[in-house]
Amino acid sequence: MEQQAPEQKDPIRTRLLAAMQDGMFAHSERLPRESVLAERLGISRTQLRDSLAMLEREGFITRRHGVGTIINRHVLAVRTRMDIEVEFMDMIRQTGKEPGVARITTECAACSPEVAARLKIEQGEMILKVCRLVTADGKPAIYCEDHVPYGLIKRPSEEADFTRPIFDFLREFCNVETYMDLTEIRPAVADARLAELLCVPQGAPLLYMDEVDYDIEGTPVLYCAEYYVDGAVKHTVMRKRL
Repeated sequence: MEQQAPEQKDPIRTRLLAAMQDGMFAHSERLPRESVLAERLGISRTQLRDSLAMLEREGFITRRHGVGTIINRHVLAVRTRMDIEVEFMDMIRQTGKEPGVARITTECAACSPEVAARLKIEQGEMILKVCRLVTADGKPAIYCEDHVPYGLIKRPSEEADFTRPIFDFLREFCNVETYMDLTEIRPAVADARLAELLCVPQGAPLLYMDEVDYDIEGTPVLYCAEYYVDGAVKHTVMRKRL
């Protein structure tokens, strides 16, 4: 899913990740005590704790009483995580490839029964549909169709406004912040339309993500249909026993 990357939301988390990957803690098994770490970073312990809590939820570190903060290098070594929301372009960069956008189209149309069901609106209500074809090293990698209820849009937009993540559009043109999403992941095959878009044979395997995003009140604000070319991006999911 395309979302604002965690490092954009929390620069302290970014600094800690960089320090563990190839910075001052690149060869360490553990992070220093909170008081020492906060002093090195020039931040308060309160600020530090919030970022450490995020890194622990994401599995990059494990904090154990009497042991300290353990750096999980097997998790740090994973390039692309399906359970961490990252914008498409950054996702491609994480694979070591150069990202690009080969095609963007927008249209206002009456929603289909399928889209209406996802967004909990009436069939035939107007939606904004944004389609993007993302490339990796110049080759088609991801095709995404975003659907936004037209009633959410507060001011006019231009096609150039959609070169950035759709969540920037929701924030700036709809005054909407997404809180969570539910995504169904399943295999798919390329029909004639997708085969032409993604430059793959008809019937080629694809990874399909069917995603609905909600605001903090639980209202659906975005429906995304995403198709990934097999092998273009390697997805890994981290799961922890609770």
